[in-house]
Amino acid sequence: MSDSPDREKRPGRREDGARSDGGRTGSARPRSAKPPQASGERRLWTSDGKPARSAAPGSRDKQHAQRGGRREEELTPEELRARELRAVRPHHDDPEVPEDVSVKELDRGAFNELKTLSKENADGVAKHLVMVARLIESDPELAHKHATSASRRAGRIAMVRETLAITAYATGDYALAIRELRTYRRISGSNEQLALMVDSERGLGRPDRALELGRSVERHTLTPATQVAVAIAMSGARLDLNQPEAALAELEIPQLDRNLAYSYSPELFWAYAEVLDDLGRESDAAQWRAYAERAEDALDAAEGDDDTIEVFEEEVDGGALHEEGE
Repeated sequence: MSDSPDREKRPGRREDGARSDGGRTGSARPRSAKPPQASGERRLWTSDGKPARSAAPGSRDKQHAQRGGRREEELTPEELRARELRAVRPHHDDPEVPEDVSVKELDRGAFNELKTLSKENADGVAKHLVMVARLIESDPELAHKHATSASRRAGRIAMVRETLAITAYATGDYALAIRELRTYRRISGSNEQLALMVDSERGLGRPDRALELGRSVERHTLTPATQVAVAIAMSGARLDLNQPEAALAELEIPQLDRNLAYSYSPELFWAYAEVLDDLGRESDAAQWRAYAERAEDALDAAEGDDDTIEVFEEEVDGGALHEEGE
């Protein structure tokens, strides 16, 4: 099995060697992650391999049962909403919002979701969300505090709970991430964050549950970008279970087309190359790394144009590769 330097550079590989590939695939370029802003854009982040800050998997459920608590499916809709709101209402000091922050920085679609709030509250929530976008890469802990503040003010708005989940994931709090993602899905009815849910289960050390969750939604009901993200997360779960052949099969989806470069193609090609490496197929892995780099270059050249370009190769002067876009 090759241990090429490329493997250390690619996102989605945990410090212990396992991949955490559920993240960073969305409808826009995967390399410039910002929080989702309810405009159809959905970003995911790869974890750094740190364990979740919650108790060991299953312990919370066991303690809850010992106290005579009821399972979620036994609660009424009103009780579920009350529980969701309580989850973000512990003592919390709002982080400072700089004076230069403007609500106009927030995506219009996201701001429209806040219209059910009073103007003063909507503006406050919007500014915290703007701070999340500013800080998510440089200071995810502070970004999470801003997301928590937004959720305390607007806990029934799907996009706000989604943002809280994403910042929790970015800080390695996978237990909170999965809980908030379930709330987001319940409020919005959307499965477009399924990949992040799968990867959060992996972060909690539950790859079997991750696979079960990924299989619970029919892939054709998801957008192509989300289908790719789910495939990558499912492949990572297979690797967690030491099933490299199955991990490779998870990635062999229609979007794995070396002749087309979508915004999500490089991430898929890199993931495929890494699994091939794990299987000891160094030559094939090197070829797919080349496809990934070629797709990235082609997408960079087409920045601002269509989100899809055709990429092909031809033999010229000893096998030089050429790309062209439409």
